Amino acid sequence: MSQRITIDHREAPVRHPEKAHRPDNPIQRKPSWIRVKAPNHPVYHETRALMRDAGLVTVCEEAACPNIGECWSQRHATMMIMGEICTRACAFCNVTTGLPKHLDADESRRVGEAVAKLGLRHVVITSVDRDDLEDGGAEHFARVIHAIRETSPQTTIEILTPDFLRKEGALEVVVAARPDVFNHNIETVPRLYPTIRPGARYYQSVRLLDGVKKLDPSIFTKSGLMLGLGEERMEVSQVMDDFRIADVDFLTLGQYLQPSVKHAAVEKFVTPEEFDGYASAARSKGFLQVSASPLTRSSYHADSDFAKLQAARNSRLKESL
Repeated sequence: MSQRITIDHREAPVRHPEKAHRPDNPIQRKPSWIRVKAPNHPVYHETRALMRDAGLVTVCEEAACPNIGECWSQRHATMMIMGEICTRACAFCNVTTGLPKHLDADESRRVGEAVAKLGLRHVVITSVDRDDLEDGGAEHFARVIHAIRETSPQTTIEILTPDFLRKEGALEVVVAARPDVFNHNIETVPRLYPTIRPGARYYQSVRLLDGVKKLDPSIFTKSGLMLGLGEERMEVSQVMDDFRIADVDFLTLGQYLQPSVKHAAVEKFVTPEEFDGYASAARSKGFLQVSASPLTRSSYHADSDFAKLQAARNSRLKESL
């Protein structure tokens, strides 16, 4: 007896309608050094449940991070504030683009409570771009930082912010809240900005990082690039030099992974040996801390890296005496 199969041809909602007109870029098979196991640790599920119960968004899920299983199994989750819809449409990013909702005034309280429940030594807070807001969300960042200080005064706080393009006074508001680490990712080399990060400006991002140090030299600054988008080695070296002029403390380098066929193509899978070479070059330029590997992401091992940052700064201060 044959069985009749009905196929539903209705399309699922499109996550990135702004990319629908782009030609498909086939997703390449990942090399062995990038493959990770599916998350299945009990603590991973506990962390996931806590985020759901608190109504919080994580960049780990929104950006499809390959390290989510490892990080969440250690109760490390990067919380994404100000919603899950971004006003930008970067060619590399998996976060949904569109018109965001109104800011949730209660979000800072929920973030503070979640950090306390997780018992975090170090927390990373990031956000979508909010070009629709007069201050780009700077005041909201400050409220979240203050809420974490109230519930978990011993927790060190790392923020990963937008560029606050054309948002006068926004940087000053965030720096005044005194996060321990101010991270803003450059993402790629200047030549690729028009196609990879069209809504941003390379030198605005460098000036932002430089501005943090001018306002409060005690705050660690951090930035990162994705490799494999077609950049040349000398271009990466020039970005490193720009960072050092801006006194950036911590550099991260990781492999770009293509979220869908409508996103920018992977031009190259950079080998672990090549990452080692980049790391060596970066250390020679004077960064306090460098993390470079195919699976490196902005907040990967952020808690242990913060301890290394502090130790490196203390060591350098002693050497200068």
